[in-house]
Formats: sequence, structure tokens, C-alpha cells
Amino acid sequence: MKRRQFVTGMAAAGAAACSTEAPSGDTATASARETFEWNLATSWPPGLPGLGVGVDNLAERIEAASNGRLKIKVYSGGELVPALEVLDAVSRGTVQMGHDSAYYHRGKLPAAQYYTTVPFGQTVHEINAWLYYGGGLELWQEMYAEVFNVIPFPAGNTGVQMAGWFNKEINSVDDLKGLKMRIPGVGGEVMQRAGASQITVPASEIFTSLQTGAIDAAEWVGPYNDIALGLHKAARYYYYPGWHETGPMLQCTINMEAWNSLPADLQEIVRSVCQAINTDMMAEYTWGNALALEQIKADPNVELKPLPDDVLKLLRGLSDDVLEEMAAEDEWAARIKASVDEFQRLAIANGEITELAYMNARSL
Repeated sequence: MKRRQFVTGMAAAGAAACSTEAPSGDTATASARETFEWNLATSWPPGLPGLGVGVDNLAERIEAASNGRLKIKVYSGGELVPALEVLDAVSRGTVQMGHDSAYYHRGKLPAAQYYTTVPFGQTVHEINAWLYYGGGLELWQEMYAEVFNVIPFPAGNTGVQMAGWFNKEINSVDDLKGLKMRIPGVGGEVMQRAGASQITVPASEIFTSLQTGAIDAAEWVGPYNDIALGLHKAARYYYYPGWHETGPMLQCTINMEAWNSLPADLQEIVRSVCQAINTDMMAEYTWGNALALEQIKADPNVELKPLPDDVLKLLRGLSDDVLEEMAAEDEWAARIKASVDEFQRLAIANGEITELAYMNARSL
């Protein structure tokens, strides 16, 4: 092709693209004037550091970035819909938007577990890399559109959690037998296979359940949130590491009809703010957990303890079994597991000579 023909063709293509994509003055003006008022249901107690405050920040940032065109009213867990039924409410269109944990819904969709975390799974850095660059987000949005009629976005992470609060000491695998523990998701199924009883209760009931003996143990989040719920006053033993929640992500879900009603610029604002909150919440937890842990360590009524190696080895083997069975029984779980496993293999190899090696060097 001669240079003149090429330039002429490019100019024509550019003109066509401009005429196709640019809205007319009237359309653009009308779109800029249109406002939306949404309701957002969460699973979290009001004012809870990290989780609860993070959702308030999400709503405030969206309203500010949209210059008031998209206003979102936040409802705490149980205020508008039951705390563990947020995704159902978004799917039905009862609310336009929700914020909760994907693994609350693994009973309806086993593969949803991967979009919180799986036992012995990805760290926060790994899950974000997989989501934003490894195809994880596209798989998630395809699955949720098909199953729930919603579009999901990552919107927060707490980092590696604690194993939980226990009123019974764990010295060996035998101590797991008969243990009544509040622990959701695949982690709960693993504990059941280890001989414990899995009990699921919302955050607002954990303290009372521990205090009254309705449960013997409970995992929640980590020091920052655990102190906020007063769990250090309801149980003696605080175990680590959080083998079951290694980089647990929070999800923002939006009803598909509500999402499609937004103009493109508001959709981009929602995407961008969700990604900002995803990063900001992790920074808050890193700071808050460090400060709160010092308070817990200074409490003479609390014993901070590691889980024994034989317990962790048992839980790891059982976790692998559960995830393999999920993949064999559910097509979505199989697709997502294959994607996660391939990236995690690469991430572990990289992490061993970078972050792990540095952490080991720093402790010398």
C-alpha cells in the first residue's frame, strides 16, 4: 500500500470511529444530568473497622467521583436483608448493590469459595495478580452473570487471618474431635472432616456464642476486627496461622439490570473505586492488625499460640481432598481451580526467592 493511501485510510477510519463513539450534545448533556440512587446491603456490623468502614468509604467515594450522580445508601448486616443473604438480595434486585464474602454462598455455587479464598491458597498479592492479570476476574464475572445475574468486583481484603479464638487448647489432632467451631466455607468442611462440628453464625452473634458455650471456638478475621467484637474477652486461646483464609477477598456485587442502566462513565467510576477500596482496605488491615496484636499480647488473660504442625498437616491434606472433590463435581470449580493452580505454582516459585527469602533474612 502506498503511504498516501495508508494515511487517507487511517484518517477515514479515525473519523468514523469519532462519529460512532462520541455522543451527540443532547445525549451527553442528558447523560450527565441523570442521577441514580441505590441501596447497598452488607454482611457487616455497623461501623466495624475495615469491613464496615470500607463499605462506607466505597459509597462516599463513588458519590464524590460521580459529582453526586450516583448516590448509595449503605445498610449494615441484618438491617435490610439477613447478613448471610446479601448476594441473594442483589440477584433478585431487592437492592442494587451488595458487599459480603463470596464463600457465604458456596452452598449454591461451590466455586464461589475461590473468590474469597481457599485453605492454604493465595495471599492477597497473589489473588490480586490472578484477578487483574491472570484471567480470574473474567472467569468470576462470567460465572456470576450466568448463575446470579450480577456483576462482581474485588472490593477489599483482610490479608492472612488468624486461626481463631478457642476456649479449648489444641495440642494435637485429637483435640479437634467434638470441637464446636464457627467457621464458614471450605475451612468449615475441612474441620468437620477432622472431627469438629461446623457452625455458621453472623458476626454479631460470635461473642455471645463463645461466652455462653454454644460454640467452643470461632474464627472471625484478625486482631483489628477481633478486638472490635470483644472476642479477647470471650475466649482464652488465640491461635495462628489462618490456614483457612490466606488472602480473603471481599466482593462488591451489582444487579445486572442496575449495572446496565448506568452510563459508561459511571460504570468506570464504580470499577475504579472498587479497585481503590480493594487496595486501601488491605493497607488499613496491615496497620490496624499490627497495633491490635500488641494490645492482645499485653492481655494476661489471652494466650497467643501456633497450631501444632501435625494439626496443620492434617488440615492441609483434608483441604486438598475437598478441593479435588469440588472440581470433580462442578464444572465451574474445575475451571477456576485449574486457573488458580497454574498461577499459584508460578507465584510460589517466585515468592520463595523474593518475599519468603527476604522475610527469612530479616529475621536473622
